[in-house]
Amino acid sequence: MAPQVLRAQERTPAPWKNGGGVTTEVAARPEGAGTGDFLWRVSIADVARSGPFSVFEGVERTITVVDGPGMALTVDGTLHVMAAPYEPFAFSGDSDTQCELLGGPIVDFNVMVRRADATARVRIVRDRVEVRPEAGTSVLAVVLEGSAALGGEPVRLDRLDAALLSEGDAETLDVDGRLALVTFTLTDGSSG
Repeated sequence: MAPQVLRAQERTPAPWKNGGGVTTEVAARPEGAGTGDFLWRVSIADVARSGPFSVFEGVERTITVVDGPGMALTVDGTLHVMAAPYEPFAFSGDSDTQCELLGGPIVDFNVMVRRADATARVRIVRDRVEVRPEAGTSVLAVVLEGSAALGGEPVRLDRLDAALLSEGDAETLDVDGRLALVTFTLTDGSSG
């Protein structure tokens, strides 16, 4: 089976759940799921001002600053400063979360999973990486900076393009920049 290539220019921005901004969905499962019924969801958000995060009950979140001076998140009263890009931070979507921008607008990379149904592991890579999803997993590769070449007869992935790989796929990604690799495991053993 070949990986599914997801081009950035084919995505449509949508309002945040709390109405405070705009996000662009990279991928979600099941396909077509909304913010209330996804098993997992990955998106890119432009954050122009400080304010509260939307509450997602029963959801685990991982957020990574991609562009801009960073942000400080206060999660259930505990401050977490995210001044450096490309450092994933995990927290509960149930939490009361406030965002304070550290000097201007940012772009962030968001991964969400329903904790009763799935887990997600986010890692940032800068070099060549082999991706072979294990049984019960799928892997989403998203170019956060630069570009990447996918496969033997390479398919070029530009900034914010993605490739979704499922069990049985085996591909090499040559990264010229930074790539987020998100491994999803559904608790029922399927890959979603």
